[in-house]
This record gives sequence, C-alpha cells and structure tokens, in this order.
Amino acid sequence: MEQQPFLAAVDLGSNSFRLQVAKVEGEQLYMLDGLREPVRLAAGLTEDNHLDTDAQTRALSALSRFAERLRDLPPEAVRAVGTNSLRVAKNSSGFIAEAEKALGFPIEVIAGREEARLIYLGVAHGMPKSDEQMLVMDIGGGSTEFIIGRGYEPIRLESLYMGCVSFSKRFFPEGRITKHNMARAELAARNELQSIVADYKGQWKKAIGSSGTAKAICEILELNGYSEGGITRDGLDLLRTHLIRTGDVQKLSMLGLRPDRMPILAGGFAIMYAAFEELEIAQMQLGSSALREGVLYDLWGRFHNNDMRDVTVQNYMRRYHVDVKQAERVKNLSHDLACQFFGTGNHEAALQILGWVASLHSIGIRVAHSGYHKHTAYILANADMPGFSKKEQARLSLLALSHRGNLKKLLGLLVASEDCLLALSLRLAVIFYRNRSDVLLPKMKASFTGTKYFLSIESDWLNRNPLTETALQEEVKQWKVLGVAIQIIGK
Repeated sequence: MEQQPFLAAVDLGSNSFRLQVAKVEGEQLYMLDGLREPVRLAAGLTEDNHLDTDAQTRALSALSRFAERLRDLPPEAVRAVGTNSLRVAKNSSGFIAEAEKALGFPIEVIAGREEARLIYLGVAHGMPKSDEQMLVMDIGGGSTEFIIGRGYEPIRLESLYMGCVSFSKRFFPEGRITKHNMARAELAARNELQSIVADYKGQWKKAIGSSGTAKAICEILELNGYSEGGITRDGLDLLRTHLIRTGDVQKLSMLGLRPDRMPILAGGFAIMYAAFEELEIAQMQLGSSALREGVLYDLWGRFHNNDMRDVTVQNYMRRYHVDVKQAERVKNLSHDLACQFFGTGNHEAALQILGWVASLHSIGIRVAHSGYHKHTAYILANADMPGFSKKEQARLSLLALSHRGNLKKLLGLLVASEDCLLALSLRLAVIFYRNRSDVLLPKMKASFTGTKYFLSIESDWLNRNPLTETALQEEVKQWKVLGVAIQIIGK
C-alpha cells in the first residue's frame, strides 16, 4: 500500500462527529485542522433503538460539511468509524448507506473493545512514553471505555453501555438535577462497573481521562477553584453539590462550561463520579488525544507493515492451533486463482480479505470437525478481532461459510460479484489441497468474462486424479444454484 502524505480520521461518535487531518512526515504524524459537530446521535435513539429523523438529518448535514474538506484525499487515506449509537441502532444499515453517500467514503462500525483499543492508541501517542501502567477512561455519548495499558500496548479493554448523552436523557429529563436522580444515575453507573472492578481496581499507577466529558469536567474543576490540577475526588464532591443545589442545567453558570456541553454534563458527571468511587481513583489527568488520533495512528500503521489486522490473524492462528502449512497452501493457491480471475486492475483490498480468510478458514475445527466452516463463520462474525470493523468481520464470516459445503445456504447472501470470485477461488484451493499435503498441482489457467468463469487444467492430471475431477464437476453444479456459470476445461 502506497504511503499517503495526508491522512484523515472521521469519528462518528454518539455525542459529536469529529474530523481530524494529519500530515505524515517520516515516522511522525502532525495533527493539522480538525472539525467538530455536536450531532448528539445518541439523543436521537428511540426507546426501541431506532435513530429518529432529526438525528439522521443532523448527522448527514455534518458529514456533508466534512466531505468538502476530504474531497481531494484518496480512499486509502481516510478512515471513518462509527461507535455505540450505530452499534445499537436497529436502522443503522440504512442510515450508514446514506451517510456514506454524504461523506464520500466508507464508514466502519467498530466493536466496543476495538473502540477502546483505538482510544488507547491515540492517548498513548499523545503522552510521553512511560513503562508505568495507566488507566484510560473515555466517556462517550453512548458508551464508556476503560483501558489498562503500558506504553503503546493495551492490556485490558472494556466498553460499558453508558454514556453522557444516554444517561442525561435517561436520568435528567429536561435538564432537571435532583439529589434523587443524581443518586439513581450514579447507582446505575456503579452497577455497570461491577463487571470490571475486580480486574481493574489498583492495576495502574496513573489515570487518564480522554474526550469531551473528561475535558469539560477538568476545566470546570480547575477554573472554578474546585481542583488545583486535574480531576480529583474532592473536586467532584464540590461540583456534585453545586449541580444539585442549582437543580437545572440551564441555570448552571460556571467558568469552563460551554453551552453545547450543558445538556449532557449531568449524565457524564454521574459516570465519572461512579468510576472514581468504584475504581478508587484519587486523581485523573487529562489526555490530549482520543479515538480520532488512534484511528490515524492505526491507519498510518497499515502503510508501514504494522497492520493490526495482520497481528490479529496471526494471534487467532496460534489460539486455534491452525495447521500453518495447510493454511499457507490454501492462501497461496486461492490468491493466484483470484488474481487470474480478476485480470487487470487494482484489487489489493479484496486480495487482502481473501488472504485473511484463507489463513483462518479452518479455525472452527477446534469446536467440532463436522460442519467446521459454520463454526469458523460464527467465530469470525462475533469474536473481538482488534483492527477489524464489523463490516470486515461480516465479510470474513461470509467467505468462511462459503468455502465448503452446499451453496444453497448462501442464497441471497453471496450476491456481490467480488465476493463470489473470492469464494470460488477459496473453494477451488480447498478442493485441490483436500488431502492437506504438498501435492504436485497441474498448470492451471483461470479467467472470468464477466458472466462466466473458466478454469483450464491439464487433461492428463485430471485423468490421474479422478476424485479431484469429480469434486470439480460437483463444484460446477453447486454454483449453478447461485446462478453462477463455471466451465472446467481439460487441455
């Protein structure tokens, strides 16, 4: 992948949408201009988790403005990620299709732990490198991420379903703050934290807060004399008293409180206060970077042979004790066949997907040998896979499911022509290496006319390998079910 002089990250957060552009100079990223739009996507989630029309309109308008800034950048230089609200919204797929049109670039919805990993990567790069273990806490609009790490490496990653927008909407309707609803919000947050307290408490030397809520609370505490440096427990107690005494977010008048932060301050504060209580945090410093910077550094790594997705694939191969030699055989042959089917043009991204799924196609054997491709597909669709978006995992899962067995199960699923080409290449490679050994393969020539696939093989080799020839003829029949024409030619 060719290095780009400029990279851009788009963070479709549950509270704000953010755009960050960076210039690449050697081994460094220099942050240039950034844009922020207070979209409040989480506020547009209905009780049955549908994004309402107003929230979608705000979001599309913001992305249209971002598109103007990104217009001259190539697709490989831009990465757009969606977080919690797009993870939970039942109508997110339709909205994302419209959002991609407005932005002009693909949008990935990332899992909670992947969001946590990227947040930590951004925070760590914005701080002096240290061997001390640190806790990073990021209160977003719909979720809150907690990460323990050292240097640039995260050790523990968690994403909890609570955020400043969702909590403000749920516990502080119309901006009313009372002792009762503050206690209810804090109790709900403390209940969410119970799942991580045992593994997190006391496991760090310093605590770092990232993103808008931490920044807002830190500035309020310092500018109003509640804290001399950072976020402290005493400072939070003073602020809590002030919030309850005022009783209405619209009546709050404090140094450092921006008008756009007012409606969601109470919800974010309750989560912060609960975290200090449950995790026994004494003081928290403010980090200068967050998710969007992490996305940029992760994107930058893909140009420098440091793609987290490759690392994840290698880790999964070890975890599931993959037969490395067999995986390499299938990977190389499927890649060669796909290149011939594609013909001309740049298909690097598709071939990369094929390489990953070829490496992992057999991990389901560790669950059960019978129908192992179904187990593989389930793992790839549902596991935490650092570096991969939900869309990429879904594609890996589809190709893994399609690599063997009856294709009737893929009616209505395997429809994209590129995915059909990749699946066919993978299935053929698995057929030729069915005995899982280094067999001497015949010379093969593959092509695709746009309507029909052709595979030319030495006739003598087919005559000497009747089992493979039978399997290839059965393959032709299988693809007819999906309306795909294949012709095997002996020469």
